[in-house]
Amino acid sequence: MLDKLEKVVLRYTQVEQQLGDPSVYADLDKLTKLSREQKELQPIVTAYHDYRRAMQNYDEALAMMSDEELRDLAQEELQNAKAERERLSEELKRLLLPRDPNDDKNVILEIRSGVGGEEGALFAADLLRMYTMYAERKNWQLHIVSENMTELGGVKEVCATIEGTGAYSRLKYEAGTHRVQRVPETESSGRIQTSAATVAVMPEMEEVAFTIDPKDLQIDTYRSSGAGGQHVNKTESAIRITHLPTGTVVECQDERSQYKNKDRAMKILRAKLYEAEQARQNDAIAARRKSQVGSGDRSGKIRTYNFPQNRVTDHRLTGDQKNFNIDAVINGDLDALVDALTLADQTARLQEGQ
Repeated sequence: MLDKLEKVVLRYTQVEQQLGDPSVYADLDKLTKLSREQKELQPIVTAYHDYRRAMQNYDEALAMMSDEELRDLAQEELQNAKAERERLSEELKRLLLPRDPNDDKNVILEIRSGVGGEEGALFAADLLRMYTMYAERKNWQLHIVSENMTELGGVKEVCATIEGTGAYSRLKYEAGTHRVQRVPETESSGRIQTSAATVAVMPEMEEVAFTIDPKDLQIDTYRSSGAGGQHVNKTESAIRITHLPTGTVVECQDERSQYKNKDRAMKILRAKLYEAEQARQNDAIAARRKSQVGSGDRSGKIRTYNFPQNRVTDHRLTGDQKNFNIDAVINGDLDALVDALTLADQTARLQEGQ
């Protein structure tokens, strides 16, 4: 591990030197790549320097043990340095894990109501609100691409894009079935009902990352429905794209421009086809894993929102760390939950030697 860390430190030094060259600022692409690499390497370099200091403190405390007058103080210093060294060693192992290449990508988010009828649709609307508020906290941009609402304001299905730095890295653990236990507003007897909604989270794929043969596409235009005034009703700006080999259908009616709707629909289609391909490749890997935090399968129950008990339980976590305050979570304060899932995933990968 130390050899690998030394190489990281060397690379970090080289990046800093290049960023100090004024000529780099004339090349925006190069500047962006170097700045991103510097940001990714900095936590590793900082932890490595802290680790080296802890090793030095341990050696110094060990040397002090030979002095009887300082032995008690040295023993305490030795224990503290040893604990810090072990903590930083584990942190460095996590930091050196292979990074998901999609972590910095924008997100395609899909939410569908599941069991529970109208209550399931209302819960899906709550999830959309939760992710919208989380996006606002992170200074991301969330755009609704298409939606199918119920008369009571529930969501039958909705597709949205979320644009922002690190969006996929923070939202990929949300994919799966979300279950809610509460007394529905439509329930007059006060009986608790269990409903569900499914969430799909896909990294947005650019054309160069995932290509599609135009011959495999059927593209239809139609008039948008819903709010938007007379323009929506008179212009065939909405786009429906069907990928003929797989039967995958994507619709986009968010923009007034047919061109913009087509561009956004193609991004969503690429994301869906990429997800399907990744799922096929990951089947063999998932079969070897006893548990998988990962990005999840939308068919698997990942979380329960229990309103009577004011608790959100994530079923991929264990012990006390699996429960969270429901008011915070449902109002978009997801960082503590996401941090716990990220740590659990990293720990699982370390145990598997990945």
